[in-house]
Amino acid sequence: MSQWEDNAFRPFCSERCKLIDLGAWANDEYRLPTQDAPQAENSEE
Repeated sequence: MSQWEDNAFRPFCSERCKLIDLGAWANDEYRLPTQDAPQAENSEE
């Protein structure tokens, strides 16, 4: 277990965990939920 005090990689436990998380964000593996606007079917404007 990693100590939080004097941890250079905080909030991660290690550099490896930090890089894994960064890679997941870069590869769009994490996404923030959005609420899409409903689309009208057969709308003729």
